[in-house]
Amino acid sequence: MPAPLDTSRSSDFLHRLRPWQPAGKSAVSLDDFDPGAKPFSLGDKVRDKAAVEDLAVELDALQNLFYADKRYKLLVVLQGTDTSGKDGTIRGVFGRMSALGVHAVGWKAPTETERAHDYLWRIHQQVPQAGDITVFNRSHYEDVLVPVVNGWITPAQHRQRLAHLNDFERMLSETGTIVLKFLLHISFDEQRERLQQRLDDPAKHWKFSMDDITVRKQWADYRRAYGELLSATHTPWAPWTIVPADSKTHRNLMIATVLREVLRTLDLRYPTGDPSLTHFTVE
Repeated sequence: MPAPLDTSRSSDFLHRLRPWQPAGKSAVSLDDFDPGAKPFSLGDKVRDKAAVEDLAVELDALQNLFYADKRYKLLVVLQGTDTSGKDGTIRGVFGRMSALGVHAVGWKAPTETERAHDYLWRIHQQVPQAGDITVFNRSHYEDVLVPVVNGWITPAQHRQRLAHLNDFERMLSETGTIVLKFLLHISFDEQRERLQQRLDDPAKHWKFSMDDITVRKQWADYRRAYGELLSATHTPWAPWTIVPADSKTHRNLMIATVLREVLRTLDLRYPTGDPSLTHFTVE
């Protein structure tokens, strides 16, 4: 199994990407990452939008090959605060791909049945099968965010869960699943504008909840919790990429570029056909 970001053929790509990963950082603060930055931009919004469209076409072809190859599985984690753009990323980056091989899973608060099991029970049921790409809108990382911020688990339980998550993802990696994790990083002001847009547009009222305001008041606490999980769970087998996401176009451009580079490293190939069909003619 190749490393998820074994992209030695593209030094420019790595040069752009490395500052946005928490590798080698014993303590991570989101204050060190500018949510308004555009490290993968081509210079202006028009060119960036065109690049996203080109990448969508290329990713569609790579996903088709990935589905046919069936040697790998791909789990993409989209984590971020309310309005950070998880839904928009799924539409913008994965929308061109075949629904046969791409599945999106949105995670909410656990049901009574799910709470009766260990907290990873429901997650494991939704990981991809061979040839599939599964995109998590939120993820198992909610279990080291919400309970931590609200004081529902102890510091010892928090450390234990972080270790569980690393072991869980290592098991997935060792059994053929490539795990890519993206933290969609927006600013406090950008979130305010996006929440207000939901209030101002009747067609988006369904997306607004007063719980969003409650969580917004805990902004600093969530940022600390994110810093802790980034420090503890950025691993060679399941790396984190912090995506500056105040720009929706750049967010999609950056994630699509990372995804393309990873798929390119896999030496994907179509399965060998039946030799007896080589000279067969359909009449």
